[in-house]
Amino acid sequence: MEKSKVLVVGGAGFIGRRLVAASLAQGHPTFVLMRSEIGVDVDKVQTLLSFKAKGARLVEASLDDHAGLVAAVRQVDVVVSALSGTYIRSQVKLVEAIKEAGNVKRFLPSEFGMDPSKMEHALAPGRITFDDKMEVRRAIEAASIPHTYISCNCFAAYFCPNLGQIGTLLPPKDKVRVYGDGNVKVIFVDEDDAATYIIKTLDDPRTLNKSIYLRPSENILSQSDLIVKWENLSGNVLEKIYIPADEFLASMKDKDFGNQFVMGHIYHIFYEGCRTNFDIGEDGAEATLLYPEVEYTRMDDYMKRYV
Repeated sequence: MEKSKVLVVGGAGFIGRRLVAASLAQGHPTFVLMRSEIGVDVDKVQTLLSFKAKGARLVEASLDDHAGLVAAVRQVDVVVSALSGTYIRSQVKLVEAIKEAGNVKRFLPSEFGMDPSKMEHALAPGRITFDDKMEVRRAIEAASIPHTYISCNCFAAYFCPNLGQIGTLLPPKDKVRVYGDGNVKVIFVDEDDAATYIIKTLDDPRTLNKSIYLRPSENILSQSDLIVKWENLSGNVLEKIYIPADEFLASMKDKDFGNQFVMGHIYHIFYEGCRTNFDIGEDGAEATLLYPEVEYTRMDDYMKRYV
């Protein structure tokens, strides 16, 4: 079967560059949107040029350039957005371009974390992320655009080696803060594996207009499980400081916006178990079951690089 032509928007970012690499590796003609706003970011420019050297086509357009976006979209079959942060709501502009172009067979908006439809109760200010993603979903569905929503759960680089600790991406050396009793189950996913699964959904009729969840069974772990794995790898036993839920929530009140944002997400993940406290319904599917041929990375192996 001929592979769909893919446009990646936000291709120089953390997950975006992995999506570009996976798209190329799986044989898709791959286009990457080169937005004018990254023109002064030397690392992103160099990343885009490295894609070009590997066979990707760079397409210039801005999110504020409707005609340019329409022209870019008309060159491909599938659009995958990896826009982050403040650009999430701007995807509505991308939806408008896709609707006008009229040729796109599939759109994957930038979600990749928790399913926003499950997070109506989320704490402020972190809930803005979920509200923005739901606004984009409503625009997609109102425009009758074929789509796939992806929930990757927790990217390992942000949540695994640091054992869930806020303010660092590295393993703790002597003490670890344990959320509640540490036994709530969380789902961790290697970022490169996530990109592999995401690109596999693009031409798959089983994933059309569905929510796809990444739940690798051996990576469904509690914080306590992670701590034990790290202690076994490092040979270092950590002092555990247990933080009850009410104490954690009370500590949020005096924090700045950024810390409150992060802590709200930590609360939902490690105290509520928002990654694992629901079943996948008929409108969804689980990626590791759809694509058992993918040999995903276990967290024991992921953490070895940090020893």
